[in-house]
Amino acid sequence: MAFGFNLGLALLLSVCLCTKCGQIPNELHHMECHDRFFVIDVDLSLTGDVPHFEAVVGTGVYPITEQYAAVCGYSVSVFPLQGHVELRASYFSCHTDNIDDEVFKFHFNLVANHDGKEVTYALNKTCSPTLPWSPKEVTCEMNYMEVSVRSDVTCPTGTKQDDWNAAVQTAYTLATSDWQVIFQRGEEQLMPMNLSDARKQGYAFDLTERRLVFRTPYGQPDSFSIEVNDVPVEVVHATLFSRQSWVVLLVDLVAACSMYEGSYDGGYMVWKTPELLNPLVSEVHDNTQVNIGVNGELVEQPVEERGYVIEKHNATVEIHIPYNAEGGHKKSLVIGDLYEYYIFELYLEQISVDEDHVDTRLRFHRTLATPLLPHPVFTENRTIHDEHVFTVYLGDVPEDVALTAVALNGHTFTAPFTNASGYNIAKVVHPNNTHGYTLTVPFDDPVVVQQFSKENAAMKHMLVINYTLTVLPDDGSYYHQTSVMALTDASPPEFEAVCSEFGISFKLDHRPYDYLWYIGIGSDRLTPQLAAQHNYSMSNDSQSLLLSVPLYTHGYEYKDISLKGFLGTFEILVRDHETSEVQRSTIKTCPFTPTEFIMCSTDGRMTVMADLSSSIPRGEIPARSNLVNKYCGPKEVDDTRALFTFPLNSCGSTVKLGKDSVTYENEIFFSKKFQSDSSNVVAGYKSSTAVLSLLTEL
Repeated sequence: MAFGFNLGLALLLSVCLCTKCGQIPNELHHMECHDRFFVIDVDLSLTGDVPHFEAVVGTGVYPITEQYAAVCGYSVSVFPLQGHVELRASYFSCHTDNIDDEVFKFHFNLVANHDGKEVTYALNKTCSPTLPWSPKEVTCEMNYMEVSVRSDVTCPTGTKQDDWNAAVQTAYTLATSDWQVIFQRGEEQLMPMNLSDARKQGYAFDLTERRLVFRTPYGQPDSFSIEVNDVPVEVVHATLFSRQSWVVLLVDLVAACSMYEGSYDGGYMVWKTPELLNPLVSEVHDNTQVNIGVNGELVEQPVEERGYVIEKHNATVEIHIPYNAEGGHKKSLVIGDLYEYYIFELYLEQISVDEDHVDTRLRFHRTLATPLLPHPVFTENRTIHDEHVFTVYLGDVPEDVALTAVALNGHTFTAPFTNASGYNIAKVVHPNNTHGYTLTVPFDDPVVVQQFSKENAAMKHMLVINYTLTVLPDDGSYYHQTSVMALTDASPPEFEAVCSEFGISFKLDHRPYDYLWYIGIGSDRLTPQLAAQHNYSMSNDSQSLLLSVPLYTHGYEYKDISLKGFLGTFEILVRDHETSEVQRSTIKTCPFTPTEFIMCSTDGRMTVMADLSSSIPRGEIPARSNLVNKYCGPKEVDDTRALFTFPLNSCGSTVKLGKDSVTYENEIFFSKKFQSDSSNVVAGYKSSTAVLSLLTEL
């Protein structure tokens, strides 16, 4: 059968072929041969947002526009979720070098825009499909229908007899030696047109070594839509004919595709196609075989393992794909709340056998999508109380959503998080393509609000957390708020105390809730004025309180006094701020070993340890010393020192009243052995004003 066509489409022909083409890095593109089509996959980082392909043949370079792609057997899809663009070319596409329907050579250019400059990359591939061609094959692409039949199939297979008879009668009446085409739209038979006019309307015909190919975009004027079992189907029915001498040659070409857009039911994306795509076949003898794939590749493993469900109801094949099935992709977006939708590139093969035992293979490329599905994130309080650290987990965050800011009680921190302000944020990745964030904040961090709870008699730590989640790359922000609270024992503060040679030092590290108490020395509140009055050394800042109490100052108690030294005890009281009740006390006792001292005790006694080595003759001992009252001798002596202890108003003490103090005076005398004249006065001691001030208070 002599049959040949020159497509002769109106094309924009480039001035020249690509003589200087760039080299695409292997990691940024992928080319693969499938059973019935060739795929080029290129990373969007290389192509830019508006990718552009060209078909290359010896006669020139042909830009693949949207309209041209549907006519010539190309499908270009941009997948922003996955970050790549895909060109899918039929083996019978316009500019493919077809060798005996066994070897197909493709030559394309990719035109990318880099910083305003166009760069062209050559993409070439040779494919040899291993799957034998069926007598009749139909491809329902995203943007066109294509049917090819074996050129030796002469009988009207799969066509209703009435339709065929009508076409034959018209062909015999109007046939010429030039090839013509009759389109039938349902029961309406249109007038024949020559192939030149058909090509102008966007139809493509081609005769290869062994097959006749017919291709048409969807929605052509001569196609028609019907419903088969409530499923919309688009059909195009073309009959080619030509008179060769006394014989009229007729070729019947029918393509029918399910136009079901898909639905969503109970967590499954659903797609339907009639088992009989009327009028493609009038009767099917054997059961229809259905194979499912994704992204242009049939699944080899049992579909049940992937959760796919294939059902037949009333001669309709229903495909159920789990919304989160392997091979699908999802996208998050914010419309008040956080939502997501899933996209699945369904590839379906449907094999049927008609009444003439001729098998037909139909292949569908369809994009299924779920409606917007709520995707709530959650927070979980994982705080371990004994660690005194808030631990809050934010979970089920989609992979295309990132935490860009977090506000802690109104204090906002933005990504990248430095974790330098006391808080810490750690990302946790999960195998189910979600991730989470673990936030830790110490109870005593400045951002934590702390209040005393009288109801619980404890300190309440409160943290309000506001997460800012941003859909990548920049598709809006979603805010998720939670709050956590913890109670800790609000124990009164406790000082650290250290002994020194000259007194005792106290230190208190401030806590946020120390305002619940005040510090006292005896019955007095510790203030800077009180410290100055008693010669204490005090410093108080936002971090700590330091108090140094010199020996012999107000507040000391002494015991175990001897020539070896004594024990000095100082007590600091912590009182309730409202009731003044003592809640805690810090008592520090330290050993002191001075060589001389004068002290007054709270029981009204004066204790004196005097070194007499410079005041008595050599060889004499302090045991022969006494106070003004000669009957008041030392309590304890050694070779050089004497220890006296006596009531203030005894042993001959004199009293002098001052404005703010009382001074008690006494003297120490020493008597030589066998000396007849009066004893010599060894020393006179006056107790210090500070000590006497204590006595005045007593």
